[in-house]
Parts: sequence; structure tokens; C-alpha cells
Amino acid sequence: MLASLVLLLSTVTLSVTAFSNTVYLIRHGEKPSDGSNGLSAQGEERAQCLTNVFGPSSGFNIGDILAETPKSDGSRERPVETVTPLAEELGLTVDTSCDRDDQDCVADAVKAFAKKSSQNILICWEHDNLHDIAKALGVKNAPDYPDDAFNIIWTLQNQKIVSQTSENCPGLDD
Repeated sequence: MLASLVLLLSTVTLSVTAFSNTVYLIRHGEKPSDGSNGLSAQGEERAQCLTNVFGPSSGFNIGDILAETPKSDGSRERPVETVTPLAEELGLTVDTSCDRDDQDCVADAVKAFAKKSSQNILICWEHDNLHDIAKALGVKNAPDYPDDAFNIIWTLQNQKIVSQTSENCPGLDD
């Protein structure tokens, strides 16, 4: 009985830690000051900057990009708008199959991609949910993403946040 329990627990642990790809978590670009849908001019600048930050010559080796599912009324579209120029530059399609609040879906998508590729994964989401996504990817004691920051890249390796760096977008992150 104890041996079965130990085997079950080790299987559960393996299911959480079953990928070796590096995962980058970022917040969507800046929003309009009036709270309307879409990106502000600064957010659009950030979206363009990400083609330099994560693009083909960057060394990040991005093979998959995830962003939350936008709603049909135009809300929740900032994450996909933020990474669309990068996806086009890399010849990728943004995976928008996961709802904003479904971190388990995100973890499943990461694991599914990791089974077929060793390339790295970029996740762009609403900042309030990045903590929960990190936890779903096995990070213990995941921090909260700061409310006032749009430029931080969380780098996850082996189910740990190993660095928090700036996107260093000129004119935005100086």
C-alpha cells in the first residue's frame, strides 16, 4: 500500500515537472489611459519592440507563443495584440486556446508543446494571472507581477523563476 502511494505521488510530481523548455512570462503592453480595449501607443511600441527582444536573432529560441483568449466584444485582446508582431516575425501562430483564468490549460499547452519540441515558450497574459500560471507550471512561492510594470520578463527553468529582467524597450523602459 505504501509503495503504491509513493509511486502515485512520484507520478503526480513527474506530471508537474515533465518539461525542460525555458518559459518566459510577460505582461501585455500598455493599455489606453481611458481603459478602452486594445493597446495604447506605448503598448503598440512595446509590441514592436518585442520583435527585437524575442525575435529570430535574439537567442531566445521561441517556438511557441501563448496569449489568453480574447473576448468577442474586444476585451482581453491586449495580450494577443502584444505578441502578434513577434509571432508574424517568427512565422508562428499565437495559441489563444486558454481562457484568462484557466492556468491549468496553459500548463497543459506548455507540456504538450514540450513533448514535441525543445524550443522555448513565451506566455503573454494579464498581469494578475501570471502568478497563477507560474504556480501551475510548478513554481513554488511565485511572486505577484507588479501592478505598475509592463516590462518584466520572468524566466522559468526547472519549475523555478531563475531571473526577472527588463525587456529594455528604448523609450519605454529607460
